Amino acid sequence: MLPVKTATISVWADVRKRKLVNNKAIAAKPLISNRLLHAAFAVLVIATAWWAMGLSRAHAEDMPAMDLPMQAGVSDADPSGTLDYKLGSGDKLRVNVFGEDDLSGEFDVTGTGKVSLPLIGQVQAMGLTLDQFSEEVANKLRDGYLTNPKVSVEVLNYRPFYIIGEVTTPGQYPYTNGMTVLNAVAVAGGFTYRANEDKVLITRGDAKEVEYKLTQAVKVLPGDIVKIPERFF
Repeated sequence: MLPVKTATISVWADVRKRKLVNNKAIAAKPLISNRLLHAAFAVLVIATAWWAMGLSRAHAEDMPAMDLPMQAGVSDADPSGTLDYKLGSGDKLRVNVFGEDDLSGEFDVTGTGKVSLPLIGQVQAMGLTLDQFSEEVANKLRDGYLTNPKVSVEVLNYRPFYIIGEVTTPGQYPYTNGMTVLNAVAVAGGFTYRANEDKVLITRGDAKEVEYKLTQAVKVLPGDIVKIPERFF
């Protein structure tokens, strides 16, 4: 009888071992499934992100280029930029024609934007740079007067600028070379207690009023209308 009992115990032990292995396998299946699910979700997220980036880039490349107007309050750069100074009514010029003292001298840009010069008469100056005006004078002198005129022009006195709004003494003031908005405010007696000291509005020539951050970097040009706005609480 002993061998039968031993065999029975061995079979029973083998059955229990198989049940234990099966239980572990069953318990491991959800864990493996969860890991696969997480990995698949991560791959899906990455793929979606790459697809969105590619779509956005393609959309940006397909969009036509646009010249956007400058928005108010977005610039603290020098509004004069790299533009050459353009002459205007009220500027006083020295015109020098090399070797021709009778044609040289000091002249004003009139209210019509012209300069009256000896021999050649009225020459348009408003809206021109110094180089352009020099060339215009030389062309007129070359037309029947001088063979190869050499003309140089410089500004003796700039036309005034104007400052209005929340400054102590608004009005018209003489321009000095290199003037900034803060210089202009100081000339006008400083800010009033209502002034918004964070921004400034500048009108230049026939252009629209443009808003800038009020910093030492913001330049004033002759003829500018500078406005210091009122702050609101």
